[in-house]
Amino acid sequence: MRIGILSIQGSIVEHKNMLKKLDVDTILLKKPEDLDKIDGIIIPGGESTTFLTVLENTGLFKKLQDALKNGLPAMGTCAGLILLAKRIENHPHQKTLGVLDITVSRNAYGRQRESFTTYLDIPAIGDKPFEAVFIRAPQILDVGKDVRVLGVFMEKPVFVEEKNVLGLTFHPELTDDTRIHEYFLKRCIGSNEM
Repeated sequence: MRIGILSIQGSIVEHKNMLKKLDVDTILLKKPEDLDKIDGIIIPGGESTTFLTVLENTGLFKKLQDALKNGLPAMGTCAGLILLAKRIENHPHQKTLGVLDITVSRNAYGRQRESFTTYLDIPAIGDKPFEAVFIRAPQILDVGKDVRVLGVFMEKPVFVEEKNVLGLTFHPELTDDTRIHEYFLKRCIGSNEM
């Protein structure tokens, strides 16, 4: 199995190190043809409009969108979640990949200095609480009927899945806990067996 990490900005090295702990081959995805070499993709945090500009300028946007709509497993964290979302509050015209039926609000948990860590109960990955790192995190305001909420903080979804797509408002790669990445990898294996 090979996982692509969209390598524009964000916690690229941290995601790569997390996958290395799990003995998973990675590719730093930068070109449209890289999509043909992967079994799943991680879209890390960063700045969502910068992601969008680079994706469009490199020709990756349409090919990635088509791959996601055709079942390529994806996990988006923070700005990666924003890029996957169908709707962005107060930015109705911002283009997105539009494959996750949620509405998000950018930087809803505050600026950099308001970043925080908390523990979440996520039954899908086990009984032990998961340490979640929120950095200028978006907030999921609502979810479509086919979206499954896996984790909640202050009564708002922070970890969701719909079909082949996982979205997180926090950064699982900034901890030593591999369980969310393991959950994603199981989704990748499952999609290859179908």
